[in-house]
Amino acid sequence: MSSLNGLTLDVHHGLDYGSKQHAAGTNCSSPKHTCCASPILLKSWSASAESLWDSHLKLLSDVAQTVKGQGTIAWVNCGDSEGRKLCKKVKVDPSSKRGGAELLHYKDGTFHTEYNRPATFKSMVAFLKDPSGPPLWEENPEAKDVVHIETEKVSSDLNKLSLHCSLKTSRTLMLTYSYRCGVCKRMQPVFQQAATETKGKYVLAGMNVHPAEFDGLKQEYNVKGYPTFCYFEKGKFLHHYENYGATAKDIADWMKNPQPPQPKTPEVPWSETDSPVFHLTDESFDSFLEEHPAALVMFYAPWCGHCKKMKPEYDEVVIFFSQSPGVLAAVDSTVHKAVGDRFKISGFPTLKYFEKGEEKYTLPQLRSQDKIIEFMHNPQAPPPPEQSWEDKPSSVSHLGSEDFREALKKKKHALVMFYAPWCPHCKNSVPHFTTAAELFKEDRKIVYAAVDCTKGQNHELCKQEGVEGYPTFNYYNYGKFVEKYNGDRGEAGFTGFMRSLRGRDQEKVVKRKEEL
Repeated sequence: MSSLNGLTLDVHHGLDYGSKQHAAGTNCSSPKHTCCASPILLKSWSASAESLWDSHLKLLSDVAQTVKGQGTIAWVNCGDSEGRKLCKKVKVDPSSKRGGAELLHYKDGTFHTEYNRPATFKSMVAFLKDPSGPPLWEENPEAKDVVHIETEKVSSDLNKLSLHCSLKTSRTLMLTYSYRCGVCKRMQPVFQQAATETKGKYVLAGMNVHPAEFDGLKQEYNVKGYPTFCYFEKGKFLHHYENYGATAKDIADWMKNPQPPQPKTPEVPWSETDSPVFHLTDESFDSFLEEHPAALVMFYAPWCGHCKKMKPEYDEVVIFFSQSPGVLAAVDSTVHKAVGDRFKISGFPTLKYFEKGEEKYTLPQLRSQDKIIEFMHNPQAPPPPEQSWEDKPSSVSHLGSEDFREALKKKKHALVMFYAPWCPHCKNSVPHFTTAAELFKEDRKIVYAAVDCTKGQNHELCKQEGVEGYPTFNYYNYGKFVEKYNGDRGEAGFTGFMRSLRGRDQEKVVKRKEEL
């Protein structure tokens, strides 16, 4: 017997791959067993369901053996007297679920999330190895024409795959990716569309090569980042495909005549071009400011996309100040680090205005040619930063990684908005979400909550909750994720959603009274 939250549970012998003291929820000290990533199957069962549950338990037993040392699987029978106490305490009712089961994941002894992925061996193993990772790509029905490779025997696998190809050339393009890679996520829909369009002509394959076990493969195919497209003919790796902004048509057209990438022309540093901007170094910075009483300095990084976009406009602005005491300068902070460190530059581009050699303003609002010209004609202090949503008094509960789980566990109905302060769609939703929260502020069972995903301490939380864009709205019942809210983002949508939930509650109460 082992305990979870003070109550006892039986660990099914087919699932307990180690001693019973290693069941989910216990404090595992052995380095061979890990309990911090343990899904617990809370189920109700009847005699008529025994044959169905035999197959389910066999699946879970196989999963448990595979993740031995990384996770634990246990089950609780909510149908017997002892298990019923535990199920009631953690507020689960498997009988209300399809199939009479509920899969919950616990991490570090506390509830983490509900398992709502396919009940397959591969999906469960992948989830247990990385509970915060996204679902497997192959589980997406739209990726059915992509051949998903699992083993390190890629060459032999591709040879076998090419037999399904109608062309003798056996052309195969494999997308190697990491599930954490944002560019990979953007490319996958394009790649799967190309796989469908070229089905029967070529093979388009995909493989998650992020795990360390594939380091040898990455070296063999020169995979240095994600995504990397590896091109094969008859199972032999030839070269890469390097169009990372490709459309499905681009990929399909390239496969008709696959050519190796052309040598890249090295980018000329901005300071070595005909730029009219003064380019400063660690050595010249102070003396330059002494000579120029008014200077706007752009601190940049060559790889920064926003900097690249801004450079042409910054160059063009200079002509407006040829007869002015104000000058425009720039510092490559990746080369001249001393100046960047001195002024605590932490993001790019950062624009600072100096007067008589002294730093006067930091100007985040200067991003366009017009704004720069306007400022340089009349240098003024930037407007005070707008008060954050979190700092404004409202009935919205602002949560973070430190209190998210505990706060939601106390609420029957919680609608959570995951957002970024700079996001325009979020800004549009905020007043409506805030009004909805105000309307339900007296109901202690309901909460409208918000999480700022741009805060460093919330990054992992937002990943775990499946946030891939802003805003994302999730509905939780006593801390358990139930569904994503994709309804109207106006006041009527947010309030209507909550009223429908409250209406269902009232219907259940009436039904119980009738049964009594």
